[in-house]
Amino acid sequence: MHVSFPIPKELESYIESQLQSGNYASAGEYFLALLQHDQRRKEAQAKLAGLLQEGLESETELVTPEYWQDLRRLILGSGQ
Repeated sequence: MHVSFPIPKELESYIESQLQSGNYASAGEYFLALLQHDQRRKEAQAKLAGLLQEGLESETELVTPEYWQDLRRLILGSGQ
């Protein structure tokens, strides 16, 4: 697929600075990285929305200092 679209001058200079930084070999590579980042961000948002919905639909649980201590142990390991 070949895509072509106009770029405003101020963005053109920004893209050029990204290429000069050495992080990207071409404008195409830079745009590909942007698209991949956007895709990962949207996938993460969808996953978060699902987890939030799952939490809203789950049973409630009393949150006590012991609960937080147990959770820390679970996440950080028993050495904490």
